[in-house]
Amino acid sequence: MKYFSTIDGIRAERQKLGLVGFVPTMGALHEGHLSLVQTSVEQNEHTIVSIFVNPTQFGPNEDFDRYPRTLAQDLSLLEIFGDRVSIFHPQPAEIYRQERFIRFDVQELGNVLCGKSRPGHFNGVVEVVAKLFNIVQPNRAYFGAKDFQQTVILRRMVQELFMPIEMIIVPTIREADGLAMSSRNRYLSPDERNKSILLYHTLVSVKEQAELGQPTEPIIQSVYQRFNTQSDVQLDYFDIVSDQNLAQMSEINDHSFAVIAAYIGKTRLIDNLKILE
Repeated sequence: MKYFSTIDGIRAERQKLGLVGFVPTMGALHEGHLSLVQTSVEQNEHTIVSIFVNPTQFGPNEDFDRYPRTLAQDLSLLEIFGDRVSIFHPQPAEIYRQERFIRFDVQELGNVLCGKSRPGHFNGVVEVVAKLFNIVQPNRAYFGAKDFQQTVILRRMVQELFMPIEMIIVPTIREADGLAMSSRNRYLSPDERNKSILLYHTLVSVKEQAELGQPTEPIIQSVYQRFNTQSDVQLDYFDIVSDQNLAQMSEINDHSFAVIAAYIGKTRLIDNLKILE
């Protein structure tokens, strides 16, 4: 397993490789990340994993400084893939070498759902992923389905910018009780961890109601009513939207996803579930 911290270094390595899969991460790796790497290893000659906590996607009151940085543990987890994987771990000064002249604005796709409470977040996501794609020049890129809004926006970016990259969305990896694996789960106290399963239980209930023909509006109202009775759990949003444009859906079809975000104590968690399988 090779390790690179500079753009010149990873680009020189890329020139030696054939079919390359790319897994961009912010580190603090868990089984969800490893499932992305495993899928890429199975589908490509070589896989590049980036570990980079991107400052431009954090707001002024968010957890950039507190975000877990566990490089030694991350590298240890990735060792199982041997020489099929290379690591790209740049510092912010390497990715943002000069004053930013070009800035991204993802407009309506970035201003709904998570974007309402995290203004500018997806502008930063698109900026760093575009940079990483240009640096690594992968044939395929792998993202987790848990980050639903991110996957919709990045697929759109690839389409609009005519990037010759195949986007692979890998199913969410869950704990035994259904909680979606996330680097932020480690912030939860034992009591908060017990309460966090409410997100997944809510999504399963919504899916069951929708499959029985319940209209979307009463379903959405029932979710908000359910969370109003919870202590230490604050619903940020719940909606039923399209995976094409994030628009709220009045009727369920094959593109319908139930999406949710909530604060468990001070920790914000997200999840989603496709309604019709």
